[in-house]
Amino acid sequence: MTGETDLDTLLGGLNPVLQPESWVFVSILVLDPEVFVRLDPKVMFREKEGVTLVLLQSVADAEGFAYETVFNCITCEIHSSLEAVGLTAAMSKALTEQGISSNVIAAFYHDHIFVPQADAERAIAALKALTAEHN
Repeated sequence: MTGETDLDTLLGGLNPVLQPESWVFVSILVLDPEVFVRLDPKVMFREKEGVTLVLLQSVADAEGFAYETVFNCITCEIHSSLEAVGLTAAMSKALTEQGISSNVIAAFYHDHIFVPQADAERAIAALKALTAEHN
């Protein structure tokens, strides 16, 4: 099944859903396979400085990881193509207008937006308003 590429269709069918879990971003130097299994990260990205993990806050706390901000994840349930043009920009613009920072992670089927937990309700409202503008 091919993901959607038409921007108006994507924005009209965005269906952003606020996930209840609390997530944090941490960085570690080495990722041992046993540690990876134990931590069960939602996201992993290797950079030259270290390995970034997005972990449940409770896991990070139990492991003693330091982090700066607690995030909620908003999942956009429309199946967007990885080649769609303008979706990330439109969502970012809507959140920027509300003064909300965001970290967008595009996966194969959906886009996931991590927003500071303190701004999560305003973020979901902004994305739903964006969708309403395109319906």
